[in-house]
Amino acid sequence: MPDIRPHHQQAIDRLVEAYRDDPDYLGLIIGGSVAKGYALDDSDVDFLIVATDERYAQRQATQDLFINRTDLCDYAGGYVDGKIISRDYLERVAQHGNEPSRAAFQGAFLGFSHDERIADTLAQIPVYPDAGHEDRLRAFYSMAFVQNWLIHEADRHGNAYTILRAASQLSLFAGRLVLAHNRELFPYHKWLPTALRSVPDKPERFIEDFERLVSEPTAANAKALFERLCAFRDWGVSDIEAYTWFMTDVENAWMTDSTPLEDL
Repeated sequence: MPDIRPHHQQAIDRLVEAYRDDPDYLGLIIGGSVAKGYALDDSDVDFLIVATDERYAQRQATQDLFINRTDLCDYAGGYVDGKIISRDYLERVAQHGNEPSRAAFQGAFLGFSHDERIADTLAQIPVYPDAGHEDRLRAFYSMAFVQNWLIHEADRHGNAYTILRAASQLSLFAGRLVLAHNRELFPYHKWLPTALRSVPDKPERFIEDFERLVSEPTAANAKALFERLCAFRDWGVSDIEAYTWFMTDVENAWMTDSTPLEDL
């Protein structure tokens, strides 16, 4: 468990006290930046609260699945921000959740639990899914390859929108490729740079090139980032294979109702 600032711990204690004896709730999970050790002084306290099936159905029927309270915090701008979930949701994430859903539980811990199964399920969630690992590597490399090609095409045509879009996509999938290489979960966009800094095996000066492309989306910076990826290792994908993958798995994904690559 990370070091938690006293005012965040006080908010957690009050949150536990507010819901622990409510029979509608089976457990409270603390997550977000506080649980991950990324919190700032004024960060909110994120949580998930596991409702009974009956209570969850009631809240879902009225579209009332969020809890946001300022009264449990004494610090300026402080609040607790929670989602009401079911046990079924936890089990589904553990069985086949995508990477961002799993990563949301990294560092998460129980505030209280009245069901011992919650702790067991919680432990199974923030685990990198080895099934399909090689396919994801090939897909992420192929997407990075195509976006690098696209930004140069956009630059040739003076298409500012496509330059910006391709730079963003190249940054994303170059980052996802490095995370997958390290078997590290993709924590969604907000925490991607933080996750990339933490992984041990990555191209030299990768972070500098990544941040340069994000701040200055140019064809030259895209080339530098992509070439650094290529020099790092052989990803086992030829140029024609990358183009073919993009056509069949991205452009024609609608034909098979496939899960979009960004949602894996």
